[in-house]
Amino acid sequence: MNSVITIGRQFGSGGREIGELVAEKFGIKCYDKELLARAAKDSGLCQEVFENHDEVPTNSFLYNLVMDTYSFGYNSSAYVDMPVSHKVFLAQFDTIKRLADEEPCIIVGRCADYALSDRDNLIRLFISADEKCKTERIMERFDLSEQQAREMCIKKDKQRKSYYDYYSTKKWGHVNTYDLSINSSVLGIEGTADLIVQYVNDVEKKRES
Repeated sequence: MNSVITIGRQFGSGGREIGELVAEKFGIKCYDKELLARAAKDSGLCQEVFENHDEVPTNSFLYNLVMDTYSFGYNSSAYVDMPVSHKVFLAQFDTIKRLADEEPCIIVGRCADYALSDRDNLIRLFISADEKCKTERIMERFDLSEQQAREMCIKKDKQRKSYYDYYSTKKWGHVNTYDLSINSSVLGIEGTADLIVQYVNDVEKKRES
């Protein structure tokens, strides 16, 4: 497998689990939260900053000002007056490119498809799911009521959409943004992972022909 796969996903769709399964089947790495630690290490910024800004754009001047006290490493003048949320995005952007250069891998969320849009070996996926399936998965995962789970799904998806639409030139969740969009409710986690494996294999065969 020679591709770099990016996965956009609705909250509760199982996108992370699917990515990990696909990575396991191909024998490659899957980066989700692990990306934050790597970006912090590569950039010299505090990991707490990455965690607080993870796919959540903030326009709060005060919050950026306070969190900027944790920001060490980027000393060039280009970064001096930049909001910390932008610093975090650019640091993640650089790390995503670095990971893709190192070896085939899967990167979940964080505008990875946009960061890698110039690559010939990129496969862009989006995982959605029916509201019922998402709600039930979040209820079980976080021990929430049905109403709480539904509200959490709505809030998280709004954050992801806002983050993606703010930093990229495309629209989060729109079919034209991706090579393949899949409803994981139809085949389940394992079945969706198998479908992706087949799709990737077919794409790579076509590239080679």
